[in-house]
Amino acid sequence: MGRRQEWIATIAALALLSPAPAAAQRETGINPAQQRSMLAIDAAVKDGAFGSVTSILVARNGQLLHERYFDDGGAEERRNTRSLTKTVTAMLVGLAIEQRKLSGVGAPVMPFFADAAPFAAPDPRKDAITVEDFLTMSSILECDDDNSFSRGNEERMYLVEDWVRFTFDLPVRGFPAWSRKPEDSPYGRAWSYCTAGVSMLGAMLERATGERLDVFAGRSLFAPLGIVGAEWQFAPTGFAQGGGGLSLRSRDLLALGQLLLDGGRAGGRQVLPQAWVREMTTPHAHVDDSRGDYGYLTWLPQITFRGARVQAFGMYGNGGNKVVVVPAARLVAVITSTGYGQPNAHALSERLLTEHILPSLVD
Repeated sequence: MGRRQEWIATIAALALLSPAPAAAQRETGINPAQQRSMLAIDAAVKDGAFGSVTSILVARNGQLLHERYFDDGGAEERRNTRSLTKTVTAMLVGLAIEQRKLSGVGAPVMPFFADAAPFAAPDPRKDAITVEDFLTMSSILECDDDNSFSRGNEERMYLVEDWVRFTFDLPVRGFPAWSRKPEDSPYGRAWSYCTAGVSMLGAMLERATGERLDVFAGRSLFAPLGIVGAEWQFAPTGFAQGGGGLSLRSRDLLALGQLLLDGGRAGGRQVLPQAWVREMTTPHAHVDDSRGDYGYLTWLPQITFRGARVQAFGMYGNGGNKVVVVPAARLVAVITSTGYGQPNAHALSERLLTEHILPSLVD
């Protein structure tokens, strides 16, 4: 029997399981048929039907409904979720503003790096780059990770030692006739995915707070959430990489998603300012018609829930890694995966969420 036939046989066997009692359904928010469906999903993931998924966690109304691991590390494994780190960096920017170590999103970034100046191709427009420009992936720098020809592509940055100089040496971005200028774009910002800019936010936070980014994060964000043992990556010159590579447990990712869902509150305290959560999850730039809007280093997709299009918040990382918050369903879903560089990895994770996890919910 082939693997596909074995998978079909497994799903058929699971369909014969006795339904859970009604009391259990009310307690979990998942109906008996969909409990069997979640078990079928687990079987399909193990068979590779959804790529290289390593964990699935689902919580509703703050209650953990489903938790499965598909690698050898289990619940304590710190998984490298790549650019999910960017949303964590946005949270840290908000905390630095709250602690008055940063004046606000309108603060220019270049003065924090005056010791590294002068940079190549000086231009007053580069001097005017703000924190918000990097938070919204819309700075004037020619930086586009989705374009292999871009001078600011992150893979080029990793080849050099000084990431600060690499970033601020970039030329000013051009807007040929076939591209949309900022003034013609939704929200007045022309979006392009730029890891280098977010890396500068991490370096800037270290200069603004006087602490290494990992220390500031541990004290101000992670400790109140019970997150320990976070594993950061570092630039060759020593600063923590705010643009990607942070490894956390899947339950830690769930806690971060729940923090967004609960308006910054956790454990009876306001960990992240509620106003900052609103700013993070408010549209500030438009990605494209298929991916929707973008907040402060937070994706803002619209997804289908019970036949209607509803707003969601997303923390995404290369390889199909996702933390998705669906306020209309009071849901947080974590999907981790090691499908790095695979073009369909995000699509597979989205199918897992929209075609299987969301339909399993009942009131």
